[in-house]
Amino acid sequence: MSQPTASRTAKRVIILAAIVVLAAGAALWWLPWSGKDNGTTRLYGNVDIREVQLSFRQPGRVAQMLFDEGDAVAAGTRMATLDAQPYREALAAAEANVRLAQAELAKMRHGLRPQEIIQAREALKQAQAVAVDATRNFQRQRGLLASGASSQKTVDAARAARDQATAGVKAAEAALSQSSEGFRKEDIAAAEARLAAAQASHSQAATALADTELLAPSDGTVIARVREPGSMVTSQSTVYSLSLDKPVYVRAYIGETNLGRIAPGMTVRVTSDSSSKTYRGRIGFISPRAEFTPKTVETTDLRTDLVYRLRIVIEDADAALRQGMPVTIEVPAPPHGNARTGER
Repeated sequence: MSQPTASRTAKRVIILAAIVVLAAGAALWWLPWSGKDNGTTRLYGNVDIREVQLSFRQPGRVAQMLFDEGDAVAAGTRMATLDAQPYREALAAAEANVRLAQAELAKMRHGLRPQEIIQAREALKQAQAVAVDATRNFQRQRGLLASGASSQKTVDAARAARDQATAGVKAAEAALSQSSEGFRKEDIAAAEARLAAAQASHSQAATALADTELLAPSDGTVIARVREPGSMVTSQSTVYSLSLDKPVYVRAYIGETNLGRIAPGMTVRVTSDSSSKTYRGRIGFISPRAEFTPKTVETTDLRTDLVYRLRIVIEDADAALRQGMPVTIEVPAPPHGNARTGER
């Protein structure tokens, strides 16, 4: 092999070795690891702040957008409004329907007025008088038929008039009875159901009107203003993105070999590179399974590379902790060795 060829081969070997070293260093940098100083377990993680996408439950035209990006808002603060005129009109119509249903139900419960009962009674008397006169006329015409002073046709007409007058008496009697007794229970129940339906529609209209105001669900900071006044939005269309002030979490990972050194509820110390402040945290969740799916069969060496996700709740968080910020977590040594079992 010539000297230039050997030189090029040596350079390739050096470059490949450097790439392998750099790749291994990068992998070690990103892998969660634990360092122990006087029994303290050191972990690395990132701040995880919850975000909420705020939207109206009703469609409409945006009337007001009261906050800009970066503004702090308190829970219950009105952040935006829709044009409420269509919803006010719908509520007014629902109120009118409720009053109508209430009036109909009251009428059925109270029955007819005294004047209407008097009218029904007088109508019965009138029908009875007509029936008496029709009966007398029929009897007279039937008597005249034997002497030839009346025809069979006239007798038949008198009989029909008598029967019609008798039916009129029965109808008047039924009308008077209904006026005196009032409406049936079934009619009253139907009126009550119509009133309940009208009241439900009124409640829906009132809720829709209230939904034209968008309120902050919690203390937080506006991180995105998506809409502007005059925009038409549908229900569930995002108009603001809100970053919640509390709770603030830290997402971290711990190796399988150190899993026994932590337990939910343990107090930890959290620091960041941006300040010298130490935050107080509490382990709130430990994943029951490995973050990455392991192979079916693991050797003893490979099992040591398994990691588990945990969530740490920062109890004294402030504005210095921002989404995605890398932090260092120090877990004090448990007083009795294994945090879960107490074994040494």
